[in-house]
Amino acid sequence: MRLAKSSGSCGWALLCAAAFYFALPAFAATLDNPVSANAALEARKQPMRFTWTACEPHCRSWINAVGIVTAETPKAFDDFTGGRDVAGMTVVLDSSGGSVNDAIALGRRWRALGLATTVGTSVVAKTVVGDRAAVLPEAYCESMCVFMLLSGKTRYVPERAHVRVHQIWMGDRAEDARAASYSAQDLMIVERDIGRLAKYTFDMGGTGDLLHLALSIPPWEDLHELSPEELRAANLVTTDRVADVLPGGGTTEAPIAGLVTKPVQDRFPASVTNAAAAAATTSQPTKTAEAIPVGGAATAAPTQHQQ
Repeated sequence: MRLAKSSGSCGWALLCAAAFYFALPAFAATLDNPVSANAALEARKQPMRFTWTACEPHCRSWINAVGIVTAETPKAFDDFTGGRDVAGMTVVLDSSGGSVNDAIALGRRWRALGLATTVGTSVVAKTVVGDRAAVLPEAYCESMCVFMLLSGKTRYVPERAHVRVHQIWMGDRAEDARAASYSAQDLMIVERDIGRLAKYTFDMGGTGDLLHLALSIPPWEDLHELSPEELRAANLVTTDRVADVLPGGGTTEAPIAGLVTKPVQDRFPASVTNAAAAAATTSQPTKTAEAIPVGGAATAAPTQHQQ
């Protein structure tokens, strides 16, 4: 599914890790390895990768989750966290979604660990007091990513993040969904997964508004970007304070857009996303998968249950 525009009252951006909580007038607006649109797009169309952003001693560190969810993602997370005490930590999401059932499994794992969730892109910024880790808000959480966002015990969405939804669909028929043929078995699988998703949504504290919004958008339409009001109606936002998910963090008076050049990349071309999906998974056309609408950016592995 795709999710739309995110809300949050911390208007400028997710500035984490005391990265910019100083709000110094002499703030050096330079970034180490600035996030480019191409690099961000490339990362988001690959299988989900977990990385660690160390912030001590200025603030608590956090986990980055970037890319699409595949059948290997839950194990990849367990391997990544092996030996680390991550209970109560924060996951920063930048993802186009992925496998429905695997995203549900991962979301339940995160809730059991008491993790917090937010949307953003992690960077390292150079300031007058040295390098600081930070989270920029111009990021995307689409399709099943939205339901992973929902798994956070505490959930914060910055104003400039994009949270988007759409329907579950058969991934191998998403390119021309209206012209494709469907068997009774196909419909059974889709309805079964909608049921699983509905149960998960309510278990995580989400509302029927989220399911209604997502399941109303067919694959041949653009992703629906959630408004601040819709985010709250869906219960995707539990706090307006970035400090609740990134302790020690804060905001700066300077807009983040002035600190880094990162043009908005709205969608991935279907040809690109299909290639990435094919490389990431083995084809099993009997499973539902995230639809890729015309001009859409969501990356879907045609062989997995995806939104």
